[in-house]
Amino acid sequence: MTSPATALDFRTIDLRGRSLSLADLRAVVPRLEAEQGSAVEDAVRGIIADVRSGGFAALSLLAEKFDGVTQRHPRVPAEAISEALESLNPRVREALEESIRRARLFAEAQRPADVTVHPGDGAKVTQRWVPVRRVGVYVPGGLAVYPSSVVMNVVPAQAAGVASIALASPPQHDNEGLPHPTILAAAALLGIDEVYAIGGAQAVVAFAYGIAAGEDAEGPLPAIEPADVVTGPGNIFVATAKRLVKGVVGIDAEAGPTEIAILADAGARPELVAADLISQAEHDTRAGSVLVTDSPELIDAVRERLGEQAELTKHRERVLAALSGRQSGAVLVDDIDAGIAVCDAYAAEHLEVMTQDAASVAARVRNAGAIFVGDYSPVSLGDYTAGSNHVLPTSGTAAFSSGLNVATFLKAVQIIDYSEAALDAVAQHIRSLSDAEDLPAHGDAVERRFVERAVESRN
Repeated sequence: MTSPATALDFRTIDLRGRSLSLADLRAVVPRLEAEQGSAVEDAVRGIIADVRSGGFAALSLLAEKFDGVTQRHPRVPAEAISEALESLNPRVREALEESIRRARLFAEAQRPADVTVHPGDGAKVTQRWVPVRRVGVYVPGGLAVYPSSVVMNVVPAQAAGVASIALASPPQHDNEGLPHPTILAAAALLGIDEVYAIGGAQAVVAFAYGIAAGEDAEGPLPAIEPADVVTGPGNIFVATAKRLVKGVVGIDAEAGPTEIAILADAGARPELVAADLISQAEHDTRAGSVLVTDSPELIDAVRERLGEQAELTKHRERVLAALSGRQSGAVLVDDIDAGIAVCDAYAAEHLEVMTQDAASVAARVRNAGAIFVGDYSPVSLGDYTAGSNHVLPTSGTAAFSSGLNVATFLKAVQIIDYSEAALDAVAQHIRSLSDAEDLPAHGDAVERRFVERAVESRN
């Protein structure tokens, strides 16, 4: 019998017969308000100031405060990384290796090609894609262990050609102050040997600003070099730290709680819909699980299966809390066209399409981090071994942003190469536009290149 504190309350929002604008739809779909709070921001600003001024001493104090470990320097010894791989469960190793293979196959195919155009005779403009110098990857601890996040963040950076990749994960009190051994093993499989036992916001700060080399009574303390891009998931403190250092470094996103939406019709299998909603709910009590359908009968059947399956799952309390939160529920619409409009307004991190002719329905969806088509493409597949990347935009940001990919770790450099004749051909256009903008020195800078010729022509 489910206790009242954890009873399932999977609500229904009935939109049938209502004509709603995009703004109206965004206001009514199930989603938590964005986490705000000066207390969190103040705490993170304090961590930033402490780490920047205190270096390794500050990191040690934070490790003791938040992780309960004593730490002199956070660098994980190479032998600990090797030992973690040697002791890894063979089945887990095989699964990680397959995940890496598929992710690398997809990532390497994403690298954009350099392009060159010739706007005129002797005129050449090139866009060249260049990898960033260094990337810092954060992999959280907390409610679960995430070796898959190591794969998803490192593989596209490697495919982009990033030469220096460092990884940080919280120190574990029961692992001698080192990150979880499965995290270390995943790093080893990817050839990452620069790993730090640093948790939370302080990891983001260490990668953003770097930590200068130092020395204590026991000897030298090697530096942590600053990164150009910091990626990886985390809690509100990590997300806030990423927001506050954005501009010092590039970030992947300021991520919110994870979420799934399922667009389904009357033919969908309620036991599969329920299983996939539960799989997302087990991440976090704030995770969003949303069903969008034109079938009241499906909602009833899914709600019944949710109750049954939640009782059997390991993280029952967490799942029930997430499914009963205001970020979860069913949205009842008039038809699949209306359902697509709701899905575009919601802009889910993960969207499953379980309808008749699911592929064509999925092709009509504009806003989603990743779209999973049909009964045999669940979000769990994307989390681990689809080959796609599971670091995806949350909180509706899929309306304007993309999941982690190779381009996250590249920058486009434009190269302009004009001959004298090619510049001369557009010199008058430059003069006209520079005068129109009241920036005459711009035109002068071009005309001075032809002063000698002008003098010769006058003589």
